[in-house]
Amino acid sequence: MDRQPFGYKTAPVNTLPPPPDPLLPPVRDPRARDLVAEYADMHALVADLVLPGDASMYVMSAMETSRELIRHSYYRYEFATAAVTHSLFALEHVLAERLAAKEPLHVLIERATHAGLITAGLAAELNRGRLLRDKLAQGAKSSAALHPLRAVAMVRAVFDAVSLLLRPPSTAESTAAGVGGAQPDGGLARLWEDHLHSLFPDSFRGVDFDGVDLILLDADVAGLIQRELKGELDDSGIASLWGCITNLDKIVPLINEEYCARYFMKLRTMAQVAAAPYIPTAT
Repeated sequence: MDRQPFGYKTAPVNTLPPPPDPLLPPVRDPRARDLVAEYADMHALVADLVLPGDASMYVMSAMETSRELIRHSYYRYEFATAAVTHSLFALEHVLAERLAAKEPLHVLIERATHAGLITAGLAAELNRGRLLRDKLAQGAKSSAALHPLRAVAMVRAVFDAVSLLLRPPSTAESTAAGVGGAQPDGGLARLWEDHLHSLFPDSFRGVDFDGVDLILLDADVAGLIQRELKGELDDSGIASLWGCITNLDKIVPLINEEYCARYFMKLRTMAQVAAAPYIPTAT
């Protein structure tokens, strides 16, 4: 028998890995106890925060995230403040596009107010959110600064402002903008340009629905659209395009996340416009 040196002890070895900690379900943040009775009741708080259908994918993603942060402040109180600051990403993006200017947010809000695009009252509420964001960055406020109900009101102001800013320009504004400038491309070329600025929903990379891989479908449609814009779409490409439309019709109703669903709905619209001049080949 082997002997160990005097005083040397070998600890018993456990060859089995330790059992994983059980995944505990989230519990209500005690600071939200006076808000609603159950998590399901949070849905009513954000029910009127409706995403504008004509917004870009970037804007829709930021707005949807801010809305969901409020909903989940039931579990983490700080999410309410984070919702307000995140919604400002969408506001700043839309303001910069509508005003064709790269300025600090407070300047963009002021310019939009003077141009009659938003009301003075709405501008005041937007500035409250902006000031909160600045104080957070400076360390003058904490992430628990807002009660969720107050956050709902401030995020609603962003939703209202974005909806107003996305309205078509007035006749006078359109005339002024068109003087001396070329008319924007329409039809398929415009849809393709919009698509190039849309971000693929990252959380759906590698995901497939009913055997249809979302990334491959997106890439297939993009390649076919490029061929059509170059006048190089042949009979084989036309058949492939109609096949993509069939797959889009199949998977879009299965997507339960709003940003991703809208991304693929817009992809389907673009594919339909490209395929419209062609009759699908009978199979």
